[in-house]
Amino acid sequence: MPNKTPPSNNPMKYYFIALIILVLDQLTKLYFDHNFELYETVDVIPPVLNWTLAYNHGAAFSFLADQSGWQKWFFASLGLMVATFITVYIRQVPREARLLSIGLSLVLGGAIGNVIDRILYGHVIDFIHVHYADVWHYPIFNIADIGICIGMSLVMYDMLFLEKKRTIQ
Repeated sequence: MPNKTPPSNNPMKYYFIALIILVLDQLTKLYFDHNFELYETVDVIPPVLNWTLAYNHGAAFSFLADQSGWQKWFFASLGLMVATFITVYIRQVPREARLLSIGLSLVLGGAIGNVIDRILYGHVIDFIHVHYADVWHYPIFNIADIGICIGMSLVMYDMLFLEKKRTIQ
C-alpha cells in the first residue's frame, strides 16, 4: 500500500520563489523594452550570446505567431489555467517533494510573467539570444522561459526518479 504523506504545510516559500522569477522576468523585460529598439542587438559574449529585443506573438519557438491575434487570448488563457492549477496543486504536494515544489514554482512564475506580457502588450518580450556566429540561432527567449524550462526539467526528474521512492514504504 502506498505511503500517504502529509501535504506541504508551507506553500508560501514556493509562492515566494515564483514571485522572484516573476519580478526578475518583468524587470528585465521592462529594461530591454525601454532601452532597446525592436531587433536591436548588443554583443554580450561574442559569438554565442547577444541581447536582442524581440516580440513573440505566438508560443514557444513563435508557434502560431503568424495568426490573426486569437492566439494572444488562447495562450493567455492557457497560461492562467496552468498558473491556477499549480497554485492549488502546490498545496497538495508532499512535504518531502521539495524538488517537485521548486520546479512547479519556477513554472508558475514563468507562466504568470508571460501571461502578463500577452495581456498588457499582446506579445511576449524576449531578449536573450543564444547562437553560434551566423551558423546557428536558438529562438530568442526571456527569464520566464528559463523558469518554465528549468521548472519542467525538475518536475520531470521528480516524476522519473523520485516519485516512486516517496510511495514505497
